[in-house]
Formats: sequence, structure tokens, C-alpha cells
Amino acid sequence: MNNGNNTIDLGRLITGVYAIDVGKPVPMATVRITSSNANGEERVIDELITDVSGQTPVINLPTPPVEFSQRPDEPMPYSLYNIYVVMEGYQPVKVENAQILPNSTAVQNVRLRPVANGFPQAQDIYIEAHTLYGIYPPKIPEEPVKPLPPSLGFVVLPNPVVPEFVIVHEGVPTDTTARNLYIPFRDYIKNVASCEIYSTWPRETIRANVLAILSFTLNRVYTEWYRGKGFDFTITNTTSFDQAFVYQRNIYNEIAVIVDELFTTFITKPDIRQPLFTQYCDGSRTTCPDWLSQWGSKNLGERGFSAINILKQYYGQDIFLMQAKKVAGVPVSYPGSPLQVGSTGAAVRTIQQQLNAISNNYPAIPKLAVDGVFGVKTRAAVQKFQQIFGLPETGIVDFATWYEISNIFVAVTKLAELT
Repeated sequence: MNNGNNTIDLGRLITGVYAIDVGKPVPMATVRITSSNANGEERVIDELITDVSGQTPVINLPTPPVEFSQRPDEPMPYSLYNIYVVMEGYQPVKVENAQILPNSTAVQNVRLRPVANGFPQAQDIYIEAHTLYGIYPPKIPEEPVKPLPPSLGFVVLPNPVVPEFVIVHEGVPTDTTARNLYIPFRDYIKNVASCEIYSTWPRETIRANVLAILSFTLNRVYTEWYRGKGFDFTITNTTSFDQAFVYQRNIYNEIAVIVDELFTTFITKPDIRQPLFTQYCDGSRTTCPDWLSQWGSKNLGERGFSAINILKQYYGQDIFLMQAKKVAGVPVSYPGSPLQVGSTGAAVRTIQQQLNAISNNYPAIPKLAVDGVFGVKTRAAVQKFQQIFGLPETGIVDFATWYEISNIFVAVTKLAELT
């Protein structure tokens, strides 16, 4: 693939296959990767089998040159591939137009449905164009600080919290035919960020944009903006009202790792109770002088600006970062400092218990003695967990690893309760 300039770069793809949700991996599923030519004819690139953790090996795929994702108004900066998943007893799935960026790892998770009434009806997932490449309506401006209703109104939380789920409305607010989707909070943020920015951008730029996406979302959660208007959802997926979200699209590991580090952090200003409503635009086709410019933030990141200083360029020098007081829907909160070899106590015991429960569904994770002592075996189990779920393989239970273990523990134990 030369994309007109005889240059070929490579991106990476890993596919995870699950029954119902991530709590139940599907081994021995067949995953076929194809590409289409200009005439719509498909060519098989590779055929893979999922392992005991429901995952394929990472494969390299040709992409356009990385330079296409570094400037606006360039040719399409990613390659499009189709992913077919087949497993006996489940409905086949086709993912159309998975977007593979150069020098990045795309993660495509597929959730299989059991065959219904003996008929293996296919499930199709179509991934729409990236917002920086496709044509999307610009955001309708809103006030960055929302007027809060009185105490008997819709705001019932004394402080911002991270919810377990975000209810995403697939359409404009008044479209009563659109679906409402219950999406785990971090999955929602990873999806939006993968729709809105490129994973090839500087790390501090990605951090700044993730923080803006988090604050935007948590403002909608905290002010119960749509519920206050009589709707039964948290946020929409339309860019004129909210942020882009494409159900079950591939995400990028380079973005996901940053979301895992930051997902309880939001932007605010002195003397306001709420996360700042951090609107943004691409900064090329649409300009927004008082909002974050996505392309502008990319240029600032290249100039060595930190994430907070990038954000101050757009939202004001008086902004600062805060942590949400509570993470809803998890059994035990992060103990406050990393767990590693030599750590002891109740927090280590919690991790050992949770990893043992997870290993019932993910047998590649070794079983542990629940003794509250973080030794080399616990480190090895943590490293295997991190490998399976796309986290840095440090063997240390930091903030991101703690909450990912907690989330997967909740998923597997909920499934156990249902069976």
C-alpha cells in the first residue's frame, strides 16, 4: 500500500473476543482480517485463532505514512480493514472499517451473542470516519459553567463522582427512535478519545485532550443536564451537542493507557462546584477561540507544553485539576500508593482474591495464595493480567492496574452470579 507517495508504515491490531462481556473470553474463535480494493473486492490478509484469554496475536498491518496524521487536510491517515469473527454456537460478527493508524496498536473487542432460535443471524458493526477526517456538524456553543438548580432540583451529588456507566443516546436529544446504550465509563472515554484525536500525537497532547473529554463528560453527569430537560440519558453521540462515540469501534492502546491513568481527574476553576464544561473543536475546519483546538493542542505538544499548560492556553490560566471524590461501582477503592514486591496487608489480600476470581475465566493468570504478601508469584500474576488487558507490564499494582483488576473482577463475578 503506497497511498500515493510510495511510503508504507505499519500499525498493529489485536482482536479480543468475548461472550456477553469482557468477563467471559472466548477461546478458539476464528478471526479473519480482510481489506477491500477500489472495486469493493475483499482480500484475506490473515486468519487467526483466539487464545485461552480470547485474544488473537498482535499482527502488523500496512498503513499510510505517519505524516498524514500530523497535519490537517492530508489524505486519510489510517487504513481500513474488515474483521470477521466466527465461533460455533454464536452469531457471526463483521466489523467493517476498523481504523489502523501507523505506529499504534488498535484494539478491537468483539462481543458475541449466542445463536437465537437456531439461526446464526450475523451482527454487523460499522465504524464511521474519524472526526478529524470525516465531516461532522460543529458543536453548538454552551456556557462553560452551568447554572445549578436549587437543592431540590436534579443535582443530587455533593461532589463530582465517576459513575459506573454512561448512558449514551445514539442521536440528537429529541430523536425518540435512537437507542440508549449503557457504556462503562472508562470504555466511553476511550471510545470518544479514539474518535476525536489521533493516537500518533504527542503524549502530552493526548493527555490534554483526554482531560477535556473527561471534564466535558463529568459536567454532563454532575449537572444531570439531559435529565433536567426530561430525557433519560447522560449524553448523546452527536458532535453538535456532545462528543463523537461509535458503538464498538476499535480503540487505540496508546490512548487507553492514558485514560486509565486519568479517568478520575477533571478540570475546574476556583469557586465553582462542577467540572468545567470543556468544549472543543478541530481548530482547522472549525475555529473556536475560547475552546481547545485539537490541532492547536497537537502543535503545543510538539513544542514541549505539558498537558495542564496546553489546557491553560485555551480555558484560562486559573484552571486546575481535581480528583473525583468517589468511583462508583467498584468494590474497594485504590489504597493510595502502588503495591509491589515487599508490600503487605489487606490491599494485597484484596488483589490476590480478585486475581484468583479472574483466573477462573482467564486461566493464563496463575492462582495465588491469599496471604497478604506481595511476592514474586503475585508480581507474575499481575504482569500476566497487565499483558492480557493492555496495561504496561510492570508487575506493580498502580492506580490504573488496581481499577482494571477491580472492573474485570466485577465482570467475572456478575457472570458467576448469573450462571
